[in-house]
Amino acid sequence: MNELWDIEQVAAYLRVPVNTIYQWRTRNYGPPGKRIVKHVRFDPDQVRAWFDSLPSGAA
Repeated sequence: MNELWDIEQVAAYLRVPVNTIYQWRTRNYGPPGKRIVKHVRFDPDQVRAWFDSLPSGAA
């Protein structure tokens, strides 16, 4: 299993502000993340798959 990413690592990978990731989560958009107590963690493979699934105009 890959090491899980925190929200800052996802934002850096996607080159968007951290606040954007938080806003996406409140809108049920963006890569899937899982809450572990008070922390959100992301599987890097799922982040990449989510990005690859976007229409070319959205990326």
